[in-house]
Amino acid sequence: MTVAIALFGYALLLGTVGATALARAEWVDRSPRLGIAVWQALSGSVILAVALGGTALMIPTVQLGQGLADLLQACGAAIRAQYATPGGAVVSALGGALAAGTLGRAVFCLARELILTSRDRRRHWDGLALIGRREPTLGVLIVDHGTPAAYCLPGRGRQVVLTSAALTALDADQLAAVLAHERAHLRGRHHLVLSGARGLQRAFPLLPFRLARTASTRLVEMLADDQASRRCPRLTIATALVALAGSTVPAVALPAGGPTASARVRRLAAPTRPLGLVRTTFAALFLATAVIAPLALSVAPAIAASGASYCPIEFAPS
Repeated sequence: MTVAIALFGYALLLGTVGATALARAEWVDRSPRLGIAVWQALSGSVILAVALGGTALMIPTVQLGQGLADLLQACGAAIRAQYATPGGAVVSALGGALAAGTLGRAVFCLARELILTSRDRRRHWDGLALIGRREPTLGVLIVDHGTPAAYCLPGRGRQVVLTSAALTALDADQLAAVLAHERAHLRGRHHLVLSGARGLQRAFPLLPFRLARTASTRLVEMLADDQASRRCPRLTIATALVALAGSTVPAVALPAGGPTASARVRRLAAPTRPLGLVRTTFAALFLATAVIAPLALSVAPAIAASGASYCPIEFAPS
């Protein structure tokens, strides 16, 4: 029971205080790739802690400091003792349901998000095949439309789409910057990051997953901006974003403009500020801790009890 309480407390603390602090941290915008990884680690750690907490309620802790045969016998005896009482059986059943439900819902919603998004992307692609025309020089698909817009369709087609108004609104340098941005999305498979964040929010519409989705949407765009800036000046990317800021694109696409454009323009217009060794190290430690902590909380009592027994077990003399 102590292990389960510790894991549930850890999940609650990380999902509230930790998620809120990370959402307010300014360093994630300075290192979008690391920020995405930290948000993914935080979300996964919360789910893992809850699942392990349920498992801890279902399976009692036994000491690890014994041989395999003795360990299996001890585990069997502890489980029989716990299930022998009505209260123990109820707690174990609830713990098993919680663990299975948490992991099952997460897997189901993630798979459903990927399948539905892929289906909607194919439908949109079928529509574009009827109304769009290929531009072999740029390697893009052009759609006649009066609003400047640029986006990419990831997946099997891996296509960058521009409206005819975007070709008119952007000069040659801005167009190159937009194409570099969209192709960075395709190379990095950023749609998988967003699908994962959306799937977890739909599975658990709670604080950490809602914040993780919002942050991931912003960070993947900033990451694509940074990768495009290796080929194009940052101010050129910023001016291109201003031209595309009012565009609307399909939900299955990754746009160059969109609702994150204003924050990204301010970031691109400001001097670059590398994260630095200290903050990078701290973020990497947080990432590693988020992954390891639930596992450590699960096994620590059993390791600490290597010299003691949690359940009275009598072994026949050899």
